[in-house]
Amino acid sequence: MNNEGEEEMDTREQTSTSSLANVANARSQKKPGTAPLGSGLEAREVHAWFGKHLALKNVSLDFSSGTVTALIGPSGCGKSTFIRTLNRMHEFIPTAAFAGQVLLDNKDIYDAGVDVTKIRLQIGMVFQKPNPFPSMTIGENVLSGIKLAQLKMPKSEQDVLLEDCLIRAGLWNEVKDRLDAHGGSLSGGQQQRLCIARSLAVKPKVLLMDEPCSALDPGSTLRIEETISQLSSSMTIIIVTHNMQQAARVSDYTAFFLSDGGPGELVEVGPTSQIFTKPRDQRTENYVSGRFG
Repeated sequence: MNNEGEEEMDTREQTSTSSLANVANARSQKKPGTAPLGSGLEAREVHAWFGKHLALKNVSLDFSSGTVTALIGPSGCGKSTFIRTLNRMHEFIPTAAFAGQVLLDNKDIYDAGVDVTKIRLQIGMVFQKPNPFPSMTIGENVLSGIKLAQLKMPKSEQDVLLEDCLIRAGLWNEVKDRLDAHGGSLSGGQQQRLCIARSLAVKPKVLLMDEPCSALDPGSTLRIEETISQLSSSMTIIIVTHNMQQAARVSDYTAFFLSDGGPGELVEVGPTSQIFTKPRDQRTENYVSGRFG
């Protein structure tokens, strides 16, 4: 490549990085919660395997209450595997294995005797593809977790909860007059917000989101991001995203993962404004500036 071409590439990279930094810096910086160590969600030396293949190596991360953490990195670096270990969804995959600790309020969710169903109620998950229950109405979808948890609740309280969850998910005004319609009748973006409302009904402490906007149009993505911002004041949110602009817009902290030919590892984590402005590791800078990935 000639010098002129190299200069053009440098300009694009600098503009891209500067743009991300501006977006990240425009967010008001949240500080970690004041609760003592031992509250919230903590991952300690997490390793994950599929059969003999080590997919994730030695990841330790803390997630502060009331904040949003974005997990970024190239495809295949272990982001989705990691997020699935945080509520034991990893166990659904045949041959999967796990080592390490995941502490919720200082209790290891992998301890013997732990009720996995209750863990997944406290640490909810929203997947890449919206998955409302097709045979259920909008209202039934939202309240399905209540039945799964075998929680007894009068009809009047269910109605209040239904409205509250749909409001918090940013969907109430769009569906309040058709709660008896099937969830599958909604648009893709509405279905994703319905899945968020469904997660909220059981009052989780943590909400995991695995590329929740990857299949959505820009307008639906914006609504999901607005919902994330509103929810983050009352719970911990962890989001996997390939969209650097999205990470800069919605997250307080960003963790960069990389596999580099081996198992996925955590390269660095820090305030999002720092990751997109002055990361400590050159590999992080190369990724967020678009030099690879």
